Amino acid sequence: MTDMDPREYYDEFADGEWNRLEANPVSRLEFENTIEYLENYVPESGHVLDAGGGAGRYTIWLAERGYDVNLVDLSAEQIRIAREKADEYGVSERITARQGDIRDLPFGSKKFDAVCCLGGPLSHIVSSEERERALSELRRVARDGAPVFVSVIGRLATLRDIIKHVPEKSHGLLVHLAETGDYTAKAVAEYASGEGWAECHFFRAAELEADLSESGFAVETVAGLEGPASNMQRELGEASEEARESVRELARALGEDRVVADFSEHILAVARA
Repeated sequence: MTDMDPREYYDEFADGEWNRLEANPVSRLEFENTIEYLENYVPESGHVLDAGGGAGRYTIWLAERGYDVNLVDLSAEQIRIAREKADEYGVSERITARQGDIRDLPFGSKKFDAVCCLGGPLSHIVSSEERERALSELRRVARDGAPVFVSVIGRLATLRDIIKHVPEKSHGLLVHLAETGDYTAKAVAEYASGEGWAECHFFRAAELEADLSESGFAVETVAGLEGPASNMQRELGEASEEARESVRELARALGEDRVVADFSEHILAVARA
């Protein structure tokens, strides 16, 4: 992939997105802590949208608990995998999966009892105007008062990841990303060496909250999903299960601390339409 197009990346990444949320203890924290918020805020039954839901991890979790779920994702390959997994898990009758763009959702207004946009699809929209359009669409399709869950990729954790893993190739990006959050093909060509990842806008916690509020959502909470464990994949992978459980407890205890949220790999906002 040369142009860092998110659609091409997730087509090529294929099964990697399904496996990502169980690949290591830090990724599992993202999934487990997201699930905890879903359990606390999703109504007891109803129709849920998983916007930008990739290979369907959250879609299948919801369907297994009796929800009817519409999954929309930009990547045809991710949709193919989601359908396969729905069959494998025996929940295909509860899931409709189709290719689509969260900036132009193929649904009528006020259709869903809950709306999810989890794992960073909003981050893969670099233009602020286009992100505003996507948030407007998420609000349009949610019923009044419905919970809306949006998680994005954190800027400060990304900067730390560059320093930790690829400082020689990407150090030129650090100030640019700190100031703008915009990781683009143009920025990689100007400031880094080697191939880039999918284009992305990395968020600060306050920025996510402000964007949601400006789009008409009532934000109930903002949390860091990995918390102090962010960027600690190797360290936690080598730790005992007892130690990992202590870290999980810590991440849950500190998740809604704004400083902790701001330094997390993924930042989750729970809002109401």
